[in-house]
Amino acid sequence: MGMKLVSPLVLCALLVPGVLRAADTPPQALLVLSKSENTLAIVDPSTLKVVARVPIGSDPHEVIASSDGKFAYVSNYGGGAFSTLAVVDLAGQKALPPIELGALRGPHGLAFVGGKVWFTAEAADAIGRYDPATSKIDWILGTGQKRTHMIFVSNDSSRIVTSNVSSGTMSIIVKSAGRGSGRVPGPGGPPQGDWDQIVIGVGRGPEGFDVSPDGREIWVANAQDGTVSIIDFADKRLIKTFDAGVVGANRLKFTPDGKRVFISTLRGSDLAIIDSATRTDVMRLSIGTGAAGILMQPDGSRAYVACTPDNYVTVIDLKSLEVTNRLDAGKQPDGLAWAVRR
Repeated sequence: MGMKLVSPLVLCALLVPGVLRAADTPPQALLVLSKSENTLAIVDPSTLKVVARVPIGSDPHEVIASSDGKFAYVSNYGGGAFSTLAVVDLAGQKALPPIELGALRGPHGLAFVGGKVWFTAEAADAIGRYDPATSKIDWILGTGQKRTHMIFVSNDSSRIVTSNVSSGTMSIIVKSAGRGSGRVPGPGGPPQGDWDQIVIGVGRGPEGFDVSPDGREIWVANAQDGTVSIIDFADKRLIKTFDAGVVGANRLKFTPDGKRVFISTLRGSDLAIIDSATRTDVMRLSIGTGAAGILMQPDGSRAYVACTPDNYVTVIDLKSLEVTNRLDAGKQPDGLAWAVRR
C-alpha cells in the first residue's frame, strides 16, 4: 500500500499555533499570555495542559475574559506605541478581528464589568470603555496623570481605580449625580453623570495594585521604592506606606480570603507573601529569577505566578504555600486570567 501524502493546507494547519485543537476549551480555563511568542495559551487547570495556543498580535501584556467566558481581550501594549486590543473566541480557539483604539495608544490594564471592556491607554493618559454589543468605544476619561497603567472597576461601574506609574499616584474616580464632563454621547449607554477624580500620592513607580476582597483597602506596590502603600477606599486617603523590600515589584494580589498579599518582582527570585492584618512578612518563596503576572484561582486553592525570565508559570498551593508545579505555556509569560463559561 502506498504512503498517503499530506496536503499543504493540512500541513499548514498542523503547524500554525491555535489552528489545531489539542482538546476542547474546558468550562473553567486558565489563560496565559506569551509576550515573545505573541500567543494566548488556553490551559485546562485540572491537568495543567495547554489545549490551544492562539495568535494575538504583538507585545501582549494583559488579558481579561468576558463574564460569560466566551471571549478573551488582550492589550497590545508596545511600550505605548500600539493601539489595539486583540480578541479571542475561547470556545472556537481562534483570533477574531482586533479592536482599533485610534489615539488611545498604549493599552495596558483591563477589566470586564457590566458587559463592557474597560482599559487604560497609557500613552494617552486616559481610560476608555469598549462595548462589544455595538463594537464602539463609548466612553473616554483623561486622568491627567502620567502612565496610567492598571485598572480596577467596581461591580456596579461606579468606582474606578488606576495606578499612574510616572506620576507616583493612584486615581480613585467616582461617578457623581451631576451631568456633563464625564459623559460621551453615542450608542452603547455611556456612563451617566460627572466623574470626580481623587488623586493620592503614593511611592515611586506604582504599578501593581489590588482591592481587598472586603472592598475596604487598596494595596499598591511601588516598584522604584520597594514599598507598599495602603489606601482607605471609602475615605480615599492614604493610611500607611511601609518598606516591603520589593524593589522592582510588578504585580500585587490578595488571596481570595483576604488574609495574605502576594507581590511579584522582576528583579529577584522571591515572591513576597505578606499578612494583610499585621502588614508583616509571612515568607519569601523562591520561584525563579523574576516574576510578573499573578492570578488567584477563584476557589482559593491555587495561585499562578508568571516567571517571565524563566519561561514558565509557577503553581502555588495556597494552603501549604508551596510550589507544586511549573507550567510551560509559552516564552516570557506575563498576563494571566481566569475564564468561566456560562
